[in-house]
Amino acid sequence: MIKALFFDIDGTLVSFKTHEIPLPTIEALTAAKAKGIHIFISTGRPPVIINNLSALQERNLIDGYITMNGAYCFVEDTVVYKSPIPTAEVDILTAFCHNRNIPCILVEENDIYVNQPDEIVEEIFHRQLKVDPIGARPYIGNHSGREIYQLTPFINAEEEQALLPTLPNCEMGRWHPAFVDVTARGNTKQNGIDRINRHFNIRREEVMAFGDGGNDIGMLRHAGIGIAMGNAQEDVKSAADHITSEVDDNGIANALKHFKII
Repeated sequence: MIKALFFDIDGTLVSFKTHEIPLPTIEALTAAKAKGIHIFISTGRPPVIINNLSALQERNLIDGYITMNGAYCFVEDTVVYKSPIPTAEVDILTAFCHNRNIPCILVEENDIYVNQPDEIVEEIFHRQLKVDPIGARPYIGNHSGREIYQLTPFINAEEEQALLPTLPNCEMGRWHPAFVDVTARGNTKQNGIDRINRHFNIRREEVMAFGDGGNDIGMLRHAGIGIAMGNAQEDVKSAADHITSEVDDNGIANALKHFKII
């Protein structure tokens, strides 16, 4: 029996075309909540840029959040889990970006900023994802005393592979070709599910998870039932137990009906 639903945001709950949650999705989650099913968010976004869930938040439909790809999880005002990147590896990655003039977004518990900003940051985060402009801060070589939970360097897959051996205590998850999200090792969406489950006394087999991007693959494999959106990447679809229709074609509602959740 499914007791909890976990949702990625961009491309899963929220349309890339309209930047809104489709009405049938809102209605489906309202029906699931009325049946006593828990609803959780599982996103790469940090809390400070989760700005597109008001349709669910206003209806009190969300029970908790996995953010920064599992590095920071909370339920209402209670932080269930948080784990920053080791300072030495923050310094290695930010120096790599600084030396090559590559943009890198840094996320603290309550703050977000970017080193070496350029047009690609504005294009993707502001124009495409509809996030408020991210403030720029100059590069500093030593992050001692700062807790950084997520780094987002705008590097390609080849640069990512070159960096990996220098960051042995980090995870990398890519859902966009222009950048990769970096967290401390062990901080993944599937780990976030386990942390939330423990808080609510939910078993993994009682979980259904929905996603569309590369950083959702582990979560979909880990859940009792993993659902890939119809607009998902092919490797995400291969990792899922079920492929539903696209986010703009009532994908979430269709899947919940298919499995008789609603």
